[in-house]
Amino acid sequence: MREATTDSRRYDHLSRVRLEDPGAVARAAKTRRPHPGLIYGKQNFIVAADHPARGALAVRSNPAAMADRLDLLDRLQIALSNPAVDGVLASPDILDDLLLLGALDGKLLFGSMNRGGLAGFVNEIDDRFTGHTAPVLAELGATGGKMLTRICLGDPATARALEATAKAVDSLAEHQLVAMVEPFLSTWHNGKIVNDLSADAVIKSVAIAQSLGSSSAYTWMKLPVVPEMERVMDSTTLPTVLLGGDPAAAPDEVYESWGRALALPGVQGLTVGRTLLYPQDDDVAGAVATAASLLRTDTTSEPRKELAL
Repeated sequence: MREATTDSRRYDHLSRVRLEDPGAVARAAKTRRPHPGLIYGKQNFIVAADHPARGALAVRSNPAAMADRLDLLDRLQIALSNPAVDGVLASPDILDDLLLLGALDGKLLFGSMNRGGLAGFVNEIDDRFTGHTAPVLAELGATGGKMLTRICLGDPATARALEATAKAVDSLAEHQLVAMVEPFLSTWHNGKIVNDLSADAVIKSVAIAQSLGSSSAYTWMKLPVVPEMERVMDSTTLPTVLLGGDPAAAPDEVYESWGRALALPGVQGLTVGRTLLYPQDDDVAGAVATAASLLRTDTTSEPRKELAL
């Protein structure tokens, strides 16, 4: 169990710095130690914390689990203190807090770009880019930006969302930053967006998403772990990270499914948030350590052969 912290002033210095010295965020980004670099064969472990930015605060049966920002920062620092955790994916407010806390030395930084598709919003598919931009991510020394790309064939806002995603992919590529695209085939059901997690639907979403933008040179996929994951991974040559979502299954079952998927070619690692930050037993350090043990770290693995040109 994670020890509860009752000191409500433990992050008071963040408010003071933000008020008196807002330039401290940029300085912290500029002076932090960068990640040593991406290597084929060494899978990366990225902790995600961008759900609150679109009003998605629930974890399992608790509708406001992520509402306490102080508690979330505690949990993120526990996760990031594990040397196997390579980085973080976060909205600007959280990323700035972590920079000010000095928690991101040697880490990969991914900014969350489109958070305008608020959870439960009548125009949720029209997921506007209200977060990080490629120029700002470049200034922060980030690795890239992530975008949620829900494809709802029955919602005309999908065309606008796909166009916005393509432009973001291009903007990131211009700055030589990774575009982490998270696609889903989605439908409206009783006023809520439901993602189709069948293998065929995920494969179709990959086919659409990996071709967005004028170049895929810097594009990654961020995909759910679904049945027949082998077929899913056969649908792309792009580096792929696995997302965790908010699974209701028992932890052992979740870790087992991740382990099988991580063994597949092309899978570059995990990008997981709520599952590890808010585990069922509330042992954040233990959940992170278990997930880290599943990662492949063999840098001697041979990549797929390049074509002779």
